[in-house]
Amino acid sequence: MTTSTQALPSGESPRKQPFNLLRWFSLISMAVIGTVAVALGAVSTRFVITESVQRDALLTSQFIRAIASAEVRHVSIPNVRTMGELLDPRKDRDYPDVDPLARASARGEFLDHIEHLPDVILANIYAPDRMVIWSTNPALMGTTIHSDEDLDHAFASKTAVSASYHSVDETRMEQKFITPPDYIFIENYIPLFDADGNTVTAMVEIYKEPKDLIDRMERGLVLIWLATALGGGLIYLGLYWIVRRAAMLLAAQQKQLITNETFVALGEMSSAVAHSLRNPLATIRSSAELALEFDSGPAQKNINDIIGQVDRMSKWVRELLQSLRPMQDEVEPVNLVAALHDSLMAFEQQIAKARVRVIFEPKEAPMVLSQHVQLTQILNSLLANAVESMDKDGTLTITLESSDAQHVSVRVSDTGKGMNEEQRRMAFRPFFTTKQGGLGVGLVLVKRIMERCCGSVSLQSREGEGTCVQLTFKRLPENGSGFPQ
Repeated sequence: MTTSTQALPSGESPRKQPFNLLRWFSLISMAVIGTVAVALGAVSTRFVITESVQRDALLTSQFIRAIASAEVRHVSIPNVRTMGELLDPRKDRDYPDVDPLARASARGEFLDHIEHLPDVILANIYAPDRMVIWSTNPALMGTTIHSDEDLDHAFASKTAVSASYHSVDETRMEQKFITPPDYIFIENYIPLFDADGNTVTAMVEIYKEPKDLIDRMERGLVLIWLATALGGGLIYLGLYWIVRRAAMLLAAQQKQLITNETFVALGEMSSAVAHSLRNPLATIRSSAELALEFDSGPAQKNINDIIGQVDRMSKWVRELLQSLRPMQDEVEPVNLVAALHDSLMAFEQQIAKARVRVIFEPKEAPMVLSQHVQLTQILNSLLANAVESMDKDGTLTITLESSDAQHVSVRVSDTGKGMNEEQRRMAFRPFFTTKQGGLGVGLVLVKRIMERCCGSVSLQSREGEGTCVQLTFKRLPENGSGFPQ
């Protein structure tokens, strides 16, 4: 099996595909909006988590300090001593002015509060030398922590320090939980000071797993991502709709521009051809008529054929020029029923000859926006197509329908041979025809005239069942006004 490739002529580059505005916009905008939405969601998520943890740490710190101050006052310990100075048992002898029972009572009450704080999974208290002087896990008591950046930072900065974790760090000696956390836990370091407030005398470490806060954070994160996704989707759909409308408008304008250029070129060509053919055709017809007067023999049939073919060519030339001529006449009120009656009268002989039954029973005579001459022309074109498409004893049905208060439609239906799908798609294209010897400008002219008169035309057809053409006009109010501004 061999494959052959057709080479392009020398100096000719491959044809480039047209730029697809809608496709490129949909891809690029989706990528940009998706990236921005994800970035905003990530920033918002981080902000919510950080602020929630910081807020919980602040409340915990305030609560513990308030308990420490309250317990000292509760047992009437002198104000020169603070809870931070009383927590280390090794320094009990350093404060002889403090009653041992009061000190023990205050310390016990404070540690009991710490142990029973809500959501606490581990609590440690450190002396300035980093030794654990008390813990809810007895195994940690007496242990000295040598490497803990957060603990060192809390002692050095003399401020509360907080951090959040998703998993237990086995390398950290102080994270020895009796009950392991389920999901996320928060570590808080709260410094306690001496009476002067300058020296950190103890550091309270609280590990919490605030399930209610975590649930609220999860709901908040879900809402953030839903809002981000919904907002990004709405922005994308809104922009896509605008660009799609713009792309459709550009495509329609481009199509109209190509159509106009085509009609201009065809108009120039057809004018040149028509002017070149008219005089020879007139001369041929005159000569044939003159020969017909002098010859009544066998050649008479051939002469009549010449005259008929000349008339047919002259009709083609007239239709071609008329279909390509610019339409600049203004619209006017036209009695639709009267125009239909005039066209039916003009085709009375063809209808009778073809034995076509006509059904036309109008119940009103609406005034519509159109042009009388051109309306008669498009009605004649439709009636000619309908009669020619039917065999003997066909039926031509004309009905008037009011789609709304501002429009009225005329449906011209026949029982002819109809069209297939491909023929229906090509029906309104210039120079396409299903009639032998036809020029293919009739429906094109109908469409142009209807659009010029603020109307529309549509076609329905089934092969072997007939064709229905619907003309929709703008109805005039009863007072006769309603011209387009």
